Amino acid sequence: MNKKELVDAIVGRLNGNRKTVSDTLDAMESIVMDQLRQGNEVSLTGFGIFHVAVRKARAGVNPRNPQQKIQIPEVKVPKFRPGKTLKEAVRS
Repeated sequence: MNKKELVDAIVGRLNGNRKTVSDTLDAMESIVMDQLRQGNEVSLTGFGIFHVAVRKARAGVNPRNPQQKIQIPEVKVPKFRPGKTLKEAVRS
């Protein structure tokens, strides 16, 4: 399901306005990104938690030249930890 299909599904469920639903989804995405950028986590009870994790620096290998070792720097990455309700819904 892509973003357009998600908007259509929400409009169908709520009998709402496509523009309003699309704007709401855009606002949610923006707020989640802003909070993660600030180092905060976003918790949607039952659904899950969006948070930032740090992937440690490590040694790697250049795929074009396997004999050449490279240093991969530490980087922040977004993560999602599913909630209990979401886990149960997927299991059944």
